[in-house]
Amino acid sequence: MTTSTADLPDLLAAGAVTGTDAPLLTFYDDATGERTALSAAQLGGWAARTAGLLRDGCGLGPGSRAAVLLPPHWQTAAVLLGAWAAGVAVSFRGWATAGLPQVGPGSDEPLDVSFVARQRVDSWLDDPPQAVHRFVLGLDPLGTPPAEPPVGYRDFLTEVGGYPDGLPPYAAVRHGDAASVDGTSYRQWGDVARGVAEACDLRRGDRILVDAAEHDQPVTWLLAPLAAGASVVLCANCDPDRRAALAAAEQVTRIL
Repeated sequence: MTTSTADLPDLLAAGAVTGTDAPLLTFYDDATGERTALSAAQLGGWAARTAGLLRDGCGLGPGSRAAVLLPPHWQTAAVLLGAWAAGVAVSFRGWATAGLPQVGPGSDEPLDVSFVARQRVDSWLDDPPQAVHRFVLGLDPLGTPPAEPPVGYRDFLTEVGGYPDGLPPYAAVRHGDAASVDGTSYRQWGDVARGVAEACDLRRGDRILVDAAEHDQPVTWLLAPLAAGASVVLCANCDPDRRAALAAAEQVTRIL
């Protein structure tokens, strides 16, 4: 999946068209027993639905801004990849805490859309981000009936399901555009992703086990593996006593 350039759109496009059914992102939650495995095409399909929701459902695109208050999760990957496919800049730093450093509760900066984990909604209800479109994610296993969303929010999985899952056109994104709300461009984030991959000695074909509690930034658990041509086993609420067995079952080659 590695390309000749470090530009983020190229990395994302390469990951979406690998032509293999092997899992690109496998998500575990040791607290619930969930295991969700997505190939590059399947993850690209979820990203395409998200991009359609943002473009066609919300009328957003380049120049729009999104706040993402979500933990490491396969649905978080879909939101981020979909936002980038639509050209929407995201704020994703600090989502392990109650607030966002660039935009969020109490900020005067207007948002076009926000994506909030249900467990974090309560911390935003008294002073919600001023976003036109607000989506809540329960982060439950697929097939779980969605709970009634809080007033002012829409359920992400319910809304996104009505959009097509063709591969999103990452190549159409201009590499100099802002990929995050602090102004960092797609090109710069691609460079960062490659730098992290090299620093962690990630290699093509690696299968990487990532503890979500220890690595909550997507440049580590999502973008750097894409840059290296690796796949990810992302574990939430990771049980240390099960780590060795999980690594063996998933044929892990590296543990972050």
